[in-house]
Amino acid sequence: MPDPAAVNSLFARIARRYDVANRLLSGGIDVWWRKRLVGAVKATTPHAVLDLATGSGDVAFALGRSLSEDTEILGMDFCQPMLDEAELKKKEMGGFRNIAFRQGDGMALPIEDDTFDAVTISFGLRNMADRIQSLREMSRVLRPGGRVFVLEFSQPQPWFRPIYFFYLRHILPWLAGKITGDRAAYEYLNATIEQFPGRAALAAELEKAGFTDIQARGMTFGIVALHVGKKG
Repeated sequence: MPDPAAVNSLFARIARRYDVANRLLSGGIDVWWRKRLVGAVKATTPHAVLDLATGSGDVAFALGRSLSEDTEILGMDFCQPMLDEAELKKKEMGGFRNIAFRQGDGMALPIEDDTFDAVTISFGLRNMADRIQSLREMSRVLRPGGRVFVLEFSQPQPWFRPIYFFYLRHILPWLAGKITGDRAAYEYLNATIEQFPGRAALAAELEKAGFTDIQARGMTFGIVALHVGKKG
């Protein structure tokens, strides 16, 4: 399981170049993945949304642009330098009065029970020290009938696996090192991607955490999946 202190330090080191690295390393397709997430959230017309592991706020801002201005959006992350980047972006963009950022641990959310209609987490679940505990926390802060949206790397289709893993192991760390100056950080992140469960296994973890009506949608040859679960 990931070590929280090490993960915090890792993201603090790459915070300033994180967005640029994401765009370049994914060829910009990460924007489309997030659009799919936001579209799924919008279909549920939530009044309050928690974006957990918000990082520099990409999903929070995308939600703010897509949802009603009356929708309250809270972006939460345990890495303060990432939140500093989010606050800077919010100031540069102007507006977004319905978006707030707050430091918090995904393993023990500083939030009351039954607070949100939707919880989103994008590429952050694999960095939790205990995924089931984190998912249970998400369920706890959801209102009955609320939904969790997990956008995360998954296991690719068999034919694409050799190509994908060659990229992860050899090309991406070298390129990320050039962009961020921290190759070691991306070697760690690549390892978490390879070890993360596939769609069926993650759906089982959501069920174990108490979610029902679980749906999973693979994207881009299966390398990413969007899981949606409902709080009973």
